[in-house]
Amino acid sequence: MSANEINKGAVVTRFAPSPTGFLHLGGARTALFNLLYARHHGGTFRLRIEDTDRARSTQPAIDAILDGMRWLGLDWDGDEVYQFARADRHADVAHRMIAAGHAYRCYLTGEELDAMRAAAQAAKQPLRIRSPWRDRSDWPADRSYVVRLRAPTEGETTIHDRVQGEVTVQNAELDDLVLLRSDGTPTYMLAVVVDDHDMGVTHVIRGDDHLNNAFRQLPIYRAMDAIEGGWPDPVYAHIPLIHGSDGAKLSKRHGAVGIEAYRDEMGILPEALDNYLLRLGWGHGDDEIIARADAIRWFDLDAVGKSPSRFDLKKLEHLNGHYIRASDDSRLADLVAARLGFDPDDTRRATLAAAMPALKPRAANLNELAEGTAFLFATRPLAIDPDAAALLAGDAPALLARLHVALDAVHNWDTETTEAAVRQVAEEADVKLGQVAQPLRAALTGRRTSPGIFDVLVLLGRDESLARIADHKA
Repeated sequence: MSANEINKGAVVTRFAPSPTGFLHLGGARTALFNLLYARHHGGTFRLRIEDTDRARSTQPAIDAILDGMRWLGLDWDGDEVYQFARADRHADVAHRMIAAGHAYRCYLTGEELDAMRAAAQAAKQPLRIRSPWRDRSDWPADRSYVVRLRAPTEGETTIHDRVQGEVTVQNAELDDLVLLRSDGTPTYMLAVVVDDHDMGVTHVIRGDDHLNNAFRQLPIYRAMDAIEGGWPDPVYAHIPLIHGSDGAKLSKRHGAVGIEAYRDEMGILPEALDNYLLRLGWGHGDDEIIARADAIRWFDLDAVGKSPSRFDLKKLEHLNGHYIRASDDSRLADLVAARLGFDPDDTRRATLAAAMPALKPRAANLNELAEGTAFLFATRPLAIDPDAAALLAGDAPALLARLHVALDAVHNWDTETTEAAVRQVAEEADVKLGQVAQPLRAALTGRRTSPGIFDVLVLLGRDESLARIADHKA
């Protein structure tokens, strides 16, 4: 899609991950912010896979990125663009810049570059390439070369960043970056600019670790605008990075794993992670639970903070618990059935769906929800957790015997009737309800904790409940 195909004034954003690894939290948040900004303004959200690093880009990484975005509901418009496939277009722009005097052939050797690097280090200054070939035209015909940008050397460049505010860099600090390598392949800096222009991107929303890149990329826009027109500067918005709970840059020790790990290993729902990422660096008053429709209505860049956000797994799990409780029981049953390895037509799925109202209030993630169903499908004799075994000692067998008699007389097997029978046993034994309920829970589930004991009775059914109680009665 070219810039001419974009309606004048329309907002176009993009997410442009490199497929050299998984889709991580920071990338997912960047994609979310780009999606929301585009949808808020009735614009377009595009996806570009920046696969120019052929040695490190892999198809499994591409698949993981696409799968993660689909799971989070980050639906892009049109087909994804693959950067490597556009290499000829990138090279053409570089050669046009050479012809117009905005770029040049550089024949610096590796040894000469090493000498420049050593001199900069000795002077304790950053390396800024100002090639002696910058203003020459006596180009050798038999030597390889790179193409460098003829960057401005005087004055300053100011970016009016929508998040960072006004940022200015002296042009003398910029170097003549490489546009084409000696083998003719484009560099990231050139490819990004050309692709953003050709995709009609109006707003570049990305991590603030790219802020310095903006100053290096703007001269390419301005050179091409001078050559052919129609290459306006994009609007920049550089978002602070996500840090760990200790304030350090987010790493694996903080939980910086792929999005698929939150789904597959941690049991997080996509809407919970989506909501959590939204609140990492953006806010709308005191609202914490924000549906996607509201996020689209409310989102704008003015509410994005300048300070890094801190990732907190406990807060994510708390939010996830909310979404589990609000989720449809049939959907949760399907998710838990998949985690338990049930086939789609397994009749036990109906049992799971019936159990969800009792199970989901106690679960912070799908793992806990799946673990909470274990008692439903356990076979007799029931395995008893060591910490629950004590509940079946002492007077427990005698109490369970009385419970067995009382419950065996119940035929209208519902929570109200079973509760009445259990309470009557407690009263007749002159003990508190908990002293009866706890050994009953251990006998029925093998654990100290479970859903409400009367829900457990109903979920197991009359025959199975009586059989499990009989296994432990005096």
